Amino acid sequence: MTDGLLLPPGGGDTIQAMTLKVGADRPAAWSVFEAVVAPGFDVGAHLHQEAEEMFYVIDGELDLLAFHPAAAAGSDWRSWRSESGAEVLRGGPGSFMHVPAGCPHAFFNPGPEPARMLFVVTPAGHETYLRELTRMLAAGPPDQAEIVALRARHDIQQLTPLTNRA
Repeated sequence: MTDGLLLPPGGGDTIQAMTLKVGADRPAAWSVFEAVVAPGFDVGAHLHQEAEEMFYVIDGELDLLAFHPAAAAGSDWRSWRSESGAEVLRGGPGSFMHVPAGCPHAFFNPGPEPARMLFVVTPAGHETYLRELTRMLAAGPPDQAEIVALRARHDIQQLTPLTNRA
């Protein structure tokens, strides 16, 4: 018999601005993070061919994207529109975003305060990518080819740049 996992508030393994609540080190089908998104942080539009993700905004506001652009997309995903007319959503507490595999998605904190969200990804293991990226960034300015290779190994196709507009 396997026991469940109980964590107190703030419990888990810190990776960058996220706290891993559960991941591939347990018999889980997904990884769960509590993430703090700094003002001006833009993860950049990207997609995963295999992974599926969910985001739930707890505090603050985030601009959220989860659709394919209708036309040749520019470098600012916040201006993208879908063929069905979907637009980027500005979501506050209680906003939810589901991202099926193969769907472009992104988030950006437009506000002056940090935002906080619950982030779930399946299959488990996204924490491995985040740890490798953290080590790479700690070694100094990263070689962009190394970042592209790292993302490719972890099923991440970056469509627009990751930036901090603060």
